[in-house]
Amino acid sequence: MNTLFFKKVTGPVLFFLIAFVSYSQEIKKDTTKANELDEVLVSALRVTSKTPVSFSNLNKKEIASRNLGQDIPTLMNFMPSVVTTSDAGNGVGYSGIRVRGSDATRVNVTINGIPYNDSESQGTFWVNMPDFASSLESLQLQRGVGTSTNGAGAFGASLNMLTDNYAQKSNGEISNSYGSFNTRKHTVKFSTGLMNDHFELAGRVSNLSSNGYIERASSDLKSYFLQGTYVGKTTLIKTLVFGGKEKTYQSWNGIDYETLQKDRTYNPSGYFVDESGQTRFYDNETDNYQQDHYQLHWNEKVSDKWNTNLAFHYTKGKGYYENYKEDADFADYGLLPVSNVATTDLIRQKWLDNDFYGTTFSANYINDKLDFIIGGGYNKYEGDHFGKVIWARYASQSELGERYYKDYASKTDGNIFAKVNYQLTKKISLFGDVQLRNVHYQANSYDTGLVNDNFNFFNPKAGLNFEINDKNKLYISYARANREPNRTDYEGGNVKPEKLNDFELGWRYSSDKSRLNINGYYMRYQDQLVLTGALNDVGDPIRTNVGESYRLGLEVDLSFQLSEKWNIRPNFTLSENKNIDFVNGATLENLGNTTIAFSPSVIGGNILAFKPIQSVQIAWLSKFVGNQYMNNIDSKESKLPDYFVNDFNITYELNPKSIFKSIIFTGLVNNFLDKKYVSNGADYGGGYVYYYPQAGINLLAGLTLKF
Repeated sequence: MNTLFFKKVTGPVLFFLIAFVSYSQEIKKDTTKANELDEVLVSALRVTSKTPVSFSNLNKKEIASRNLGQDIPTLMNFMPSVVTTSDAGNGVGYSGIRVRGSDATRVNVTINGIPYNDSESQGTFWVNMPDFASSLESLQLQRGVGTSTNGAGAFGASLNMLTDNYAQKSNGEISNSYGSFNTRKHTVKFSTGLMNDHFELAGRVSNLSSNGYIERASSDLKSYFLQGTYVGKTTLIKTLVFGGKEKTYQSWNGIDYETLQKDRTYNPSGYFVDESGQTRFYDNETDNYQQDHYQLHWNEKVSDKWNTNLAFHYTKGKGYYENYKEDADFADYGLLPVSNVATTDLIRQKWLDNDFYGTTFSANYINDKLDFIIGGGYNKYEGDHFGKVIWARYASQSELGERYYKDYASKTDGNIFAKVNYQLTKKISLFGDVQLRNVHYQANSYDTGLVNDNFNFFNPKAGLNFEINDKNKLYISYARANREPNRTDYEGGNVKPEKLNDFELGWRYSSDKSRLNINGYYMRYQDQLVLTGALNDVGDPIRTNVGESYRLGLEVDLSFQLSEKWNIRPNFTLSENKNIDFVNGATLENLGNTTIAFSPSVIGGNILAFKPIQSVQIAWLSKFVGNQYMNNIDSKESKLPDYFVNDFNITYELNPKSIFKSIIFTGLVNNFLDKKYVSNGADYGGGYVYYYPQAGINLLAGLTLKF
């Protein structure tokens, strides 16, 4: 790992130590109560089987079985209603996730209750948090609107992640993996355990790299995670500092159909023709970004019935993408024209320098019949966008390095919420949730013009949970959600906020050997911002308001213990996703009901696990994704074919009597049937359709030493 990276980590470490020492007060320890307090970090956001919400959990053990360097979306691939994709084709670098057909900008993501979605784009850039899965205790995916949360409004799902719990005893871990496309992951973790029964220090450092399946789609990723914990009888205080630094070669342009048939791994990024007429690729057509997060959480058990949580956070992000631009106009880049030359080749950098900070809080009251939470948050984002020309074929050196555009943006997001689960009778419980949210967004750029919008949203939710018996539960719920446009949406002009009415009806069955959840949903949108299929110059999806639309679906999620050694966990989603009376903006033609872009009507997954002996687990993982249109006009020429992909996963754990607590061997064969498939695409109209092919059969193997 490079020296510069660790120099930049020095600041976060200093903050970490100061904040940790500041809260080193002495209180008698009560282990049971302290462990309960660890869950308070996300108790205001998470749901249980008593809540009328469709959800799935992924725990630390399940994450670890396949955590060999691929991004969090790839690890979530086999959850219900989930579709994932990777620009590099192998799950390392830029990855994306859709839930119920909704793209990542409408999946609300929080880390310990702190918003993670980018405030302007509303997207989630997992490449900025490489190997973050190694520091996760668990995650929960709520499908649909879910419950009230901080940050961006959820229109497809909410994903909340809880970082590592503190450890009672000291421990360490060294993990290394290697695989296809020269993919490597090196991770070192440690924990002091509870010192003097009150204090713990824990941390992780990771280094990942991959050449990618696609040509030059390389990734060079580094990350760190530091955590200090104070445990008292009624107090839990955590200070966290974590971050990542990424350099990835751009692979977000895709390839056309003809190239897909001839050369699936071709990458057009960086293409140019030099002065001698030779075709070349610019060697630094890269995305470069560093992001550092600071979190302070104070959980207090006020009494047997009251718990409180107060958190402060700050995120610093800065970076740029660099690319070679052919035949650029001098005036567009603030360069003086040359008398006998109309255009010039140049190398530009587009920078983003942003700060995000704020606070979240909640108080939780619980008695025999009532579980009541009141909370909220206030967050502010400040971002500068600017560009530089660092080289030009025909320009004076004195003109280089100046900012040829300077844009700014500011966004404040405040909310308060109250939610309740109340046991009306022995069998019937009532759920209620009300959120008031205010968003103020200001921006000034060439693409968006001057933006100064203020939004006030009222988001109510209500539901009933009916316990038929110990094994069967029925639930019904309604949720209202509102959501502001993102930065890219303003580029189209006359953009409107979205509105959603979400109706859910479900049945949960649970016994010693099996678990079943069947959930039906009807999501009715007004002015939904749907994907047009096109991308802007940095690979972000372009969306447009479509009036009325809906998603109607059925989700089935089953886990069944076939025997002591065999377990099967299938899930599938059947859905209809329609724009109502869609008008094609290009021709102003009313096309009637059309399919919403990137919304497959069938999604299925399965995990068949076999445990021949206690130390060995073998799993066969399958994923099916149905046909998807890449636009909203049901064009056959803009259609992604369905695909069925199978993975093979094996873990073997040794428990030696000395030196190491355990030695774990992990193997993962992705797409072992070598399916040639495409998981994503782009449609710019006029027949310009592009595809993102994924890797065929590829391998990853890892060794973890725990001590």
